[in-house]
Amino acid sequence: MSSRRGILIKYNLLYLVLIAIGVFFICKIIYFQFFYDKELIDNALKTTKAYTSIEPRRGDIYSSDGKLLVTSIAYYEVGMDPNSDAITQKIFDENLDSLSLCLSQLLPDKTKQQYRSELIKARDSGSRYYRFSFNLSYTDFKKMSNFPLLRKGRLKGGFIYQKTYRRENLFGELAKRTLGTQPTDRAKGVGLEDSFNEELEGVEGYTINERIAGNLWMPIEDAQYIEPKDGLDLITTINIELQDIVETALIKQLTKYEASFGTAVVMDVKTGKVLAIANKELNSNGEYVEKTNHAVAYAIDPGSTFKLVSAIIALEDGYVTPDDIIDTGDGSEKISYKTVKDTKKGGYGAISFQRAIEVSSNVAIAKVVYENYKLQPLKFYKGIERLNLTEPLGVSIKGETKPTVNIPYQGTWSGISLVQMSMGYELQITPLQILAFYNAIANNGKFVKPLFAEALADKGKIVKYFEPEVLNEQICSPKTLSQVQKMLVGVVEEGTARNIKSENYQIAGKTGTAQMNYGRDSLQRGYHASFVGYFPADNPEYSCIVSIYEPKNAYYGGSVSAPVFKEIADKIYSLSPKYYKSSAEEELAYSLPSVKKGCKQETCNVFKWLNYEVDIKDVNQTKWITGVYKGDDIVKLNPVSFSDNTKVPDVRNMGLKDAVVILEDCGLSTQVVGRGRIYRQVPEAGSDLRKGDKIILYLCE
Repeated sequence: MSSRRGILIKYNLLYLVLIAIGVFFICKIIYFQFFYDKELIDNALKTTKAYTSIEPRRGDIYSSDGKLLVTSIAYYEVGMDPNSDAITQKIFDENLDSLSLCLSQLLPDKTKQQYRSELIKARDSGSRYYRFSFNLSYTDFKKMSNFPLLRKGRLKGGFIYQKTYRRENLFGELAKRTLGTQPTDRAKGVGLEDSFNEELEGVEGYTINERIAGNLWMPIEDAQYIEPKDGLDLITTINIELQDIVETALIKQLTKYEASFGTAVVMDVKTGKVLAIANKELNSNGEYVEKTNHAVAYAIDPGSTFKLVSAIIALEDGYVTPDDIIDTGDGSEKISYKTVKDTKKGGYGAISFQRAIEVSSNVAIAKVVYENYKLQPLKFYKGIERLNLTEPLGVSIKGETKPTVNIPYQGTWSGISLVQMSMGYELQITPLQILAFYNAIANNGKFVKPLFAEALADKGKIVKYFEPEVLNEQICSPKTLSQVQKMLVGVVEEGTARNIKSENYQIAGKTGTAQMNYGRDSLQRGYHASFVGYFPADNPEYSCIVSIYEPKNAYYGGSVSAPVFKEIADKIYSLSPKYYKSSAEEELAYSLPSVKKGCKQETCNVFKWLNYEVDIKDVNQTKWITGVYKGDDIVKLNPVSFSDNTKVPDVRNMGLKDAVVILEDCGLSTQVVGRGRIYRQVPEAGSDLRKGDKIILYLCE
């Protein structure tokens, strides 16, 4: 009996012990949850570690001629841990004054005394992070890295920094919408930045950070580190010099006619490379800016530029020849259920089909199409389809609008649809799609896809080329092609675009004038004026379209848009040596090295090595020179002065080494973007000079 009682007592004791242990742990949990000292919790958090991603450098975007268009410029968030274990009070005190002085000189928003007192306060409060700047440039970051105490690094000097990148368009508004913006968590991307985002963005790296007091994260000096892989560089087809020409010409005409918006595109005929693309629209401040890529995304009735499509279809089907006579009467005729009118008062009378295209006769085109396709409208639609105008081009830039072409007996098809379509209405096509069609005519019938990207490169090495893509080997027969090419020359020589006829080279093209919102009240209507063509007509190299929307005081394509085409073509012509230089002149031009502004002694050494005689009589007292050729292997050097200490000097076209010396002598710090010679500087030359300011130098090879 006593043994049973002893066993029960033992079990009861064990039961009580287990209950006590359970109560103990429950109390501990409640204690830690609600009553534990917060300071101890913070100290525990100090040892918390986590993987942190390292942002890769996004790839640069270049023009086809090697100029840097878009880049990621590094900026640094910098600060220090004033309570780093290695910073004793003695070390802190010994470096405090000199560090505060250096900080005040580099970041003058605070005085030396302010930095000094704030650093003391941060150390006394136990702070593990005192921030110097959010956005420090690379040049200034390198300077700060050599400051007292900070030069010892993260562990011994408490120097903490985090590198970030900011995307910058180096040419401002030039091709801004086409170059686009990268996608983010908050906004969709557009343009090439979005289309090639996967190639440009690179691959993130990783490191281990530790959390310190104040819930701040800092990298661990010797932690595991996975290097980020930088993004690839994108080489576009854009020629920045042509881009500037196109944008300048377009804005000038938009301003002249107070138009709502406009677009202009230049393509290389053989390859389809888009050499320049401008999209400008009027904003609320009265400025023309890049906002929407109208060339790619804005589909609208093309108007008379579509008449060439009608002509090719009718010629191919054998219903008409260029010499056939069409009676246009007095310029007004009811065709089907629609009264069609020509712009010429009194009409053109009886004219050939060739002449009908030259003068853009609505009556002639509508009669030919309606009389031959009224019983078989699907055949006309199939003709449009064969010319690659019913499907999108599939260009690399996202957002291309699919053409809308009325299909017979479907949707909005009516008794006047065939007549309307023959003149470029009841269908919506983008300017780029129209240009690609005309480019095919210039390219002997071969329809190539417009190309925006030439290649991808990794640290200067090409890793992928984008080859021209043929969408249609032959849009029509050689006979028809020859006939319509002659018609397009006639438009400029003797037709609606004769105002842009050139004495130096021949242009082929077609004017277009279309009503916008033509179903509305006349007061709400606007016009779309366009011109599309190519040059030189006898051996086409460039195709171009100019579309201007809602101009005031004029609206015909020949008077509004064609002059823009002519200005662009003239400047391209003037920039092409083969059009106006003899082979001997070309050989001479390419055999002589250029004489840039630079150091006199080094320039003399180079020309002596090239066996040139150097005339230095005017530069004995100067260090900086430029030069000109005098013939007979003689180079004359002229002095260049940088003595005005009140203005920013002009260092464009100089080598980087010489430019940095000059700018630093003026008390300016430099930030360098790209490599090669300097083609742009910010602030511009002649700006007021303030010592300590930073100047950004943009370089290209």
